[in-house]
Amino acid sequence: MSVTAFAPETEERLAVARQVADAVLFEGYVLYPYRASAAKNRLRWQFGVLVPPAWGAACEEHDFQHTECLMEPRAAATLAVELRFLRARRRTVQQARPDGGFDTVAELRLGDRILAPWDEGTEERIEAVVPVDELMGDGVTIPFERPAGEDSEPILDDAGRLVGRTVRRYEEISGALRLSACELDGPYRALRLTAVVENTSTWTPPDGRAADRDAALPRSLVASHLLMGLSAGSFLSMTDPPEWAKGAIASCRNLHTWPVLAGEPGRADVLLSSPIILEDHPAIAPESPGALYDATEIDEILALRTAALTDEEKREARGTDERAAAVIDLADSMPPEVLERLHGAVRSLREVTGSAPAPAATGFPDEYGVRRPDTPWWDPASEAGFDPGHDRVVVEGRSLGAGSRVLLRPGLRRTDAQDLFLMGRTAKVEAVLHDVDGAVHLAVTVEDDPGADIRREQGRFLYFQPDEVTPLEDGA
Repeated sequence: MSVTAFAPETEERLAVARQVADAVLFEGYVLYPYRASAAKNRLRWQFGVLVPPAWGAACEEHDFQHTECLMEPRAAATLAVELRFLRARRRTVQQARPDGGFDTVAELRLGDRILAPWDEGTEERIEAVVPVDELMGDGVTIPFERPAGEDSEPILDDAGRLVGRTVRRYEEISGALRLSACELDGPYRALRLTAVVENTSTWTPPDGRAADRDAALPRSLVASHLLMGLSAGSFLSMTDPPEWAKGAIASCRNLHTWPVLAGEPGRADVLLSSPIILEDHPAIAPESPGALYDATEIDEILALRTAALTDEEKREARGTDERAAAVIDLADSMPPEVLERLHGAVRSLREVTGSAPAPAATGFPDEYGVRRPDTPWWDPASEAGFDPGHDRVVVEGRSLGAGSRVLLRPGLRRTDAQDLFLMGRTAKVEAVLHDVDGAVHLAVTVEDDPGADIRREQGRFLYFQPDEVTPLEDGA
């Protein structure tokens, strides 16, 4: 096993995946309005927090992440693993006294910012390169630790005079990364890879009393996630595996994390195991001008609201954290053409060839290109031959229509978190719909849904494509 730096080709592949991994690392790091005093910034570190075991057992937070996935390594392949997390660094603010000493204060006002106590996040990485053959059986364990420490930094005013200092304290943290693999039965040489990240801190709340979360955070692994890359071979998608691997994929246990294919689209040699559910090959939108750390808002609204903060609010945000200061500067300096790009993008347009058909006599636009306000852009009832209540579609050799029973198995291409709860549920087809692109959709209601009758009366159905359902016998 090697814990040296990655080879250049491995580093290059992981660098692409790291763009998304960085977003995972700092997801929710500091929320709008980016001030330490804001109520929603007083509960820190929402995702991937692995707390000390003694505290987690009492407070029902996790002290480990368990990842399982399938891979098809080639001969003599190696597995490069990068565990990334934030380490909380507690910052206090002190004001200088005339006698040369310092007093801890709630805030320190400077010309361009207001400094306040804050928990900063510093990135930590644990890297290892392991031959796949060494993972078989008990595998390998990579322990790691970081010692406690303290440092200080002087604070100078606009005239260069010493007015205070910041004191940053680290607590000791320790953990372990456990890697193992076993071969699957069958004709294909595939391995089940298990990767477990643990917080192994021996810290316990003082005097046996339950401490608050703030006491545990400096000893926790925050936003913990894994990047893994094969030197030769590929990982299998957890949401779109080949037919022969679906059973083995379904039996994988993933606790407090979710593995997806990462890196360049079309490749499968890099995996990201994230505490946030993602799709395969996630990517940062090209329109995004920079990290905003608050995914509860779309970039356009967040940028506008940030630019509209008062000067006093911006001073406090700049003093809260360097990343918050960068967001304020970004919003204040964003050119109109960059802001306009955030208004929206259509990524599903298809190339159209051939001449457009002439508009119908009752359609639009008219001969001057003007749309008639009394004509809908598309009226399903005007399409001869389409009847959602009576149309049928053939699925796995069986004809389905309104009243048919199906087994839901969503996720071949576009599973989201809600779809996962519907996997394996039975449903009743209410209608067969055709969209303007020629695709077929099944409108269904879940059979054991107590609100199915209300949904049916209101026409509020769930929609699936034919390859996301399995026909059932009417009495099944």
